[in-house]
Formats: sequence, C-alpha cells, structure tokens
Amino acid sequence: MTSDVEIQPAAGPSLPAPPPATSPWATLRALLLRLHFYAGILVAPFLLVAATTGLLYAASFQLENVIHSHELTAPVPAEAQRVPLARQVAAATAAHPGGTVGAVRTSDEPGVTTQVLLDVPGLAESTRLAVFVDPYTGRVRGALESYGSSGALPVRTWISQLHRHLHLGEPGRVYSEMAASWLWLVGLGGLVLWLSRRRRGERRLRRIVAPERGVRGLRGTLSWHGSVGLWALVGLLALSATGLTWSKYAGANVDVLQRSFGWSTPSLPVPSGGHGDHGGHAAGDAEGAAARSADADQVVRAAAGGGLSGPLEIVWPAEPGSPYVVKEIDRLWPQRNDQVAVDPVDARVTAELRFDDYPLAAKLTRWGIDGHMGVLFGPANQILLAVLALALVSVIVWGYRMWWLRRPTRGFAAPYERGGLRRLPVGVTLLLGAVAIAVGVFLPLLGLSLLAFLVVDVVLARTAALRARRSRVDG
Repeated sequence: MTSDVEIQPAAGPSLPAPPPATSPWATLRALLLRLHFYAGILVAPFLLVAATTGLLYAASFQLENVIHSHELTAPVPAEAQRVPLARQVAAATAAHPGGTVGAVRTSDEPGVTTQVLLDVPGLAESTRLAVFVDPYTGRVRGALESYGSSGALPVRTWISQLHRHLHLGEPGRVYSEMAASWLWLVGLGGLVLWLSRRRRGERRLRRIVAPERGVRGLRGTLSWHGSVGLWALVGLLALSATGLTWSKYAGANVDVLQRSFGWSTPSLPVPSGGHGDHGGHAAGDAEGAAARSADADQVVRAAAGGGLSGPLEIVWPAEPGSPYVVKEIDRLWPQRNDQVAVDPVDARVTAELRFDDYPLAAKLTRWGIDGHMGVLFGPANQILLAVLALALVSVIVWGYRMWWLRRPTRGFAAPYERGGLRRLPVGVTLLLGAVAIAVGVFLPLLGLSLLAFLVVDVVLARTAALRARRSRVDG
C-alpha cells in the first residue's frame, strides 16, 4: 500500500509545494509517506520478483505430480497386497548398489510408490537419490534426485530455488531476504497511511475495505491499491515472517531468539552407539548385532504400536547400534508430526517425541513454515498462496501507476516533501532512531538499505541546495 490521494497529479512544473506539516502527527505522516514512496519505488522490484516466483511455486506441487507421475504412482492391482518393505528396500539398493540407505518414505494411500532415499556420492548438499518402488510388485519404477526435508523432486526443486535465490546460490539469497525484510515496513506503513486518510460521508468504512466505484485516475488507482493491500496484509506479513526464518542474516537472529526463549523445535532423545537397555556393544559384537537387527517391517510395526500412522519416514541408523527414527510426515491439517526411536535389535520403541508436547512457539513455527510452503491445507493452501501473490503483484503495479500519474508534464513524479524528521519533537525523533536501530540490527539488510536511502536523500538534498544557491548568485 502506498501514497495518499491528497497529492494530486501535477498540472505542470510550476505546481506549488504543499504547506509544511504543523502537528507532530502530520509531520510524522509526511515522513512516513516519503519513506513509503522510496521503499515502493526502489524495493518493489524485489517484492515483484518474490511474488511472481512465489506464484509459480504455488503450482509446483501439481506440476511435480504431473511431470513425475510415473515415478510417484503405481497401478493398483485387483488384490492390493503390498510386498514386505524390506523387499522394496532390497530392490532399490540392488538397482543402485553405489548408494547407502538413508531413509525410506512410505505412504498409506493406494497407488503411491515407496521412496527409498539413498546417499550417493557426488550429489549436491541436502540432496539424495530417491528410488521409487512399486509397493505391490517390489519393482523399481525410476529414480530422481530428492532435495531437502520436503522431498522436493527436480521440477519443484528448480522452482523452489528460483524463488529462494534465483539460482545464484548464496549471493542470490540477498534478494529474497531484502524483500521479506522490507515487506513489513512497506505493508504496515501503507496500512497507517491508508487508515489515516480523510474520508467523509456515511460510507467511510466501505471506502476503507473496498475500492470506490466509478472513480478513475489517481484516486481510483489508489482506491484499488489501498483496499486490496488491506485485505492481503495479514497473509503477506505471515509470509514475510516465515520467509525470514530461512534467510541468511535475519534467520541467524531468529535462531538466537528462539534458543534464548526456549522456542526452538525439540529433538528426539536418540542415544548414540547403543540401543535401548542393552547398552553399547563392544566392537567384537558389532557383526552379531547386525546379524540379528530388526528389518524395516518390524520397525514400522513397532512405530504403529507407538501410535504413529499415515505417511512415514524411517531414518536409518547413522552408525551401528543406533536406533531407527520413525517420523510422521503428514503436513495436512490436522498434522501428524510425532516421532519415535526404535531399537535396531528387538524393535522396541525406546524414545518418543509428540507434537502435542512442542512449545507453542515451535508449533507456530511449524505451522507457519508449512503454510508458506503450501502444504498445511493442501490445495486450499496453494490457492491462498496464489491469491496473495497475485494481490501483491497488483498492489505493486498500481503503486507504479500512481507514481506515473503524479508526474509533471515530463518525467516521473518527484518524491514527497523532505525535512519532516527535522520538524518532529526531539523525543519522537530519538524514539524513532532507537526503533530503527533495533530493527536494523535484527534485520540487517533492512537496516543497511534504509541507511543507504538516508545517505542518498541527504546527498540529493545538499546537491539541490547548492544548485539553488548558485542559481541565485548567478541571477
């Protein structure tokens, strides 16, 4: 959201400047209007890229299901009898003998293949080879690279990395963090400007929440810009907050904050080098323990006895004697995110972690991230993401159109009046400075870019003053 309808399109270069603000609120509003103008012009391209790539990501799940349908699905026979999971894992490792089993993903839906995730040398970080096995025949249907904890396949991985860093690696993450950081300031500043506009008549509330009918030009564009931005604001701020948890610089500060207040996601207490009450085996007993180790089917049955259901991920022990970790991976609402540790010898549940026992902040983080990724409510979540992306694109386009409509007879519209900060009371100025510093430290890219805006604005003001002084002297 952006500027105020009180600023009309200039009739020409000689349009007189509006009188300076008199009250502290009017002065603060003028300052906010100038900051919102700069942010809208200079930061909006980052937001536009984030919105368009986010719109593409909202459709990535359907694209993945269509493009990789052969690997993801299998024909359901008349007598849908599943072969043992251990046999499916053996088929995957036989097809790719150079890989080591890292995890197995199962599904309780008919016609969905089992994914055996292999650690294979030469793959990128956080990437495994997913081998897709027909659960009814035990035959391998294909293999694809799988990225991250969400198990994104190549098409979704490509779209996700486009949204995350434009395929530029770590330097590209600056763009997405810049967009997420500024979205708060642009959105909340626009909300204040929109709600503080002077409106007359009995339909004042309607003019806030809905576009004005039969109005064109600058006023009509502003009406659509403000009302659509108002409706989309909560969702956009939620996307900004969850996006910052993945960011490079602000994300590190979020991690520190979560640890300091005990908001971090708890981890399953998994013993290392031993299993259950048996204690650690001596090196000479390693082969014997391996010979009598539980197979995948026993591990799944133990997890089911521990209350786990739905699609599961069975994480293979990282070292001999360590337990299997079985996780529920159902992100739909209501979510199933419980975990258990299963002894590798006698298939007993030795530890558990229930999602109900998570701290509230950790639950909110989980829900927020899943909502950002479009998996919390399935297709409804993806439709909501698409609507928010389209709303943000529209608000940005309307903002640039207002910039154009405010222009004089040539060129683009000038920024709004400067000098508002100097007219504020000292106490208000100090408070704003303290808030800006705190926010800038927590959101470093916002702080640095805001400082850059200030420096550029001061330089432009000094340059304009020198030119005016020279013109008076020459005249």
